Formats: sequence, C-alpha cells, structure tokens
Amino acid sequence: MQAVIFDFDGLMVDTETPAYEAWSAIYREHGAELALSHWVQCVGAADLPFDAVAYLAQMTGRSLDRVRLTADKEARKSAVCNQLSPLPGVLDRLAEADALGLPVAVASSSNAEWVHGHLNRLGLLSRFRLTRTRGDVARGKPHPDLYLSAAAGLGVAPSECVVFEDSLNGLRAAKAAGARCYVIPNTVTKGCDFSAADGIFSSLASISLAQLRQF
Repeated sequence: MQAVIFDFDGLMVDTETPAYEAWSAIYREHGAELALSHWVQCVGAADLPFDAVAYLAQMTGRSLDRVRLTADKEARKSAVCNQLSPLPGVLDRLAEADALGLPVAVASSSNAEWVHGHLNRLGLLSRFRLTRTRGDVARGKPHPDLYLSAAAGLGVAPSECVVFEDSLNGLRAAKAAGARCYVIPNTVTKGCDFSAADGIFSSLASISLAQLRQF
C-alpha cells in the first residue's frame, strides 16, 4: 500500500440517499414509484445507464419537462446534502493516512464543482494530494480511467493503491484499474453484489489502514 484513493458520493458523505429520495418524491407526486433496483444501476456511474426522467415519462405516459424536473431534483438533493457531515471513519482514515505518510486522492464520477464544493464546505479539500472528477477523464466509472488517472497523479501503480468505494460501478472501475478495493455499502447500495471486492465493511470506522497493510 503506497496510496489511498477515496470515492466521494455515498462513501465520504451520504449524498446518495438524498438523491434517491429526491427522485422518489418527484415520482410519487406524479403517481408513480421509483424502485431502488432501477435507481441503483446508475449509482457511482458517470454516464447514467438509467434515465430517471425518461422512465417516469414511460410510466406515466406523459411528456415531461426534463430541465424543470432535473432542476427540482437537484434543489431537493442539495438542500439536504449541504447540511451533511462526513460519514463515520472518514476523518479517522484521513488522519491515519497522514500519520503513515500515505498520499490520498479522490476519484469521483461527479463533476468538480460538486465534489470540491462539498470538500471545501467540510474543510477537507486540502487533505487530498489531488482529485479526479468526471471532467478529468474520457470515461467515467465503471471504466477504470478515474482510478488510473488518480494513481498516475500520485506517482504510484494502481496495484499499490487501496481504494474505498460504496457502489458496484465504483468497484468495477477500481478492479478494472488493477487496484485493491474495499467496499462500504450505504443504504442505497447495500443490496448490490460486492463479492468481487477485496473486503466489505460496515463503515470506514470499522477498519484501519494499518490492518489493511497486513492483508
């Protein structure tokens, strides 16, 4: 282990639950239900395989205003996310990485404005050697580009990196890059098949980098 790379959404801050709940509320207002099994397909991915607006239009048989609905969802999600604190263990693992002299990075399928905005809000941006977001690479997760770019920026091989993820798309990206990946499922992703992970933990507080070094 020469470096640590963190996903952001759902791993450092639980922004995934508000995103799903925002769309779910909009669906209910249109007399429909958004099944978690549909939504979870897009969690952690940059190029969403599930189109929430198109699916709602299909379910209701009505033409919908994509721009208005998407803005409505973003407003609802941001109202919650802007009040969120880091998830358990995030600060501990950052402090441990610093104590061990391990550089850390963020690799996220979200855009830089979103990721940097929240890291700045939480006073954490300076704790990372670098960030890689959707605009930095040709392909987002589940492709390996974000993790390959982050490892290269840290000056280490992907195989020397430990990645923390919360989604199946993120796990696929990390493993495709050749990194070791540990998954911390959240409320939205807990039903996914993470059998390809190197380990699954209930939170970042339940494991230490020192322990992972022994694996």
